[in-house]
Amino acid sequence: MSRYEFTCPECGQEIEVNESMREATLSHGCPVCGASVTPSAFVAEQQTN
Repeated sequence: MSRYEFTCPECGQEIEVNESMREATLSHGCPVCGASVTPSAFVAEQQTN
């Protein structure tokens, strides 16, 4: 499953999230401050196997 580093554009909170958490954050906003979030707030993490 894909992992992403989320950084809130409002409060600066950084959270590692999975795909379903990313979708929920895009729909409902930052889980810390509730600010609206765009896809640019997420950076895909590199997978190392």
